[in-house]
Amino acid sequence: MEPLKVGVLAVQGNFREHAAMLRSLGADVTEVRKPEQLEGLDGLVLPGGESTTFTRLMGLYGLDEAIRSFAKPVFGTCAGMIVLDRGHLGLVDIHVRRNAFGRQLASFETDLDVAGIDGLLRAVFIRAPWIEDAGDGVEILASIDGHPVVARDGRFLVASFHPELTDDTRLHNLFLDTVRAARGVGEPHLRLAAGQEALDEPALHERRAVGG
Repeated sequence: MEPLKVGVLAVQGNFREHAAMLRSLGADVTEVRKPEQLEGLDGLVLPGGESTTFTRLMGLYGLDEAIRSFAKPVFGTCAGMIVLDRGHLGLVDIHVRRNAFGRQLASFETDLDVAGIDGLLRAVFIRAPWIEDAGDGVEILASIDGHPVVARDGRFLVASFHPELTDDTRLHNLFLDTVRAARGVGEPHLRLAAGQEALDEPALHERRAVGG
């Protein structure tokens, strides 16, 4: 079977870490720097980084309109989540608050309960945003103290943290399941069970400072 072809936006941020994790899961990864590199891809990842720089570079290279026209599944993490929201590319029906958990010194790790993933997921939050408001069609998959940090809006998956900075591949696998389903190459194996409600208030087991 031909491997999934997944792009990682590579203009700024943690694109190398995402690319390495996706390759470890068997994906054929393209580092995307030009609009034409989106052609033929089955999915796209927008990594963490600095959202203002991200937005400026996407506009400079014409990637903003190209991503708006990209019709396949997209996974945005941290800054990638910000640029997908209503105030930027307008592709996900959410409003995101930047640096919501605080600046660099307030970065932390925690074990997060994510709907659709068995067991706790280690999550690294660095200058992390949260979802301030979400439309009725947005499915909240995880929250911290009532603030949504993982969500799904149709073909879009977004997360406030950096899953590429741990050894846990399950969130990337959840995204790849969406890509597989969109390409029609099998049923997702990591998904909400039929009739299961998304979790509004997952267990927050610990916060541990990272860096600074």
